[in-house]
Amino acid sequence: MGLSIWHILLMMIVIILVFGTSKLKNLGKDLGGAIKDFRSSVNEESGTTSSNQKITDQDQENNKV
Repeated sequence: MGLSIWHILLMMIVIILVFGTSKLKNLGKDLGGAIKDFRSSVNEESGTTSSNQKITDQDQENNKV
């Protein structure tokens, strides 16, 4: 027993009536900004990790010689 399209539409209408479109718009904007900040911080961390890995690899090659 799953949700049909009519159940989902009815829930969306109730949510819009309860919260209003302006609050939902602000919530969407805030959520989008939070996701964007999270992605940028993850990309910065992975960039830092890969540059540290390159330095470590170079140090290991120098120590072998």
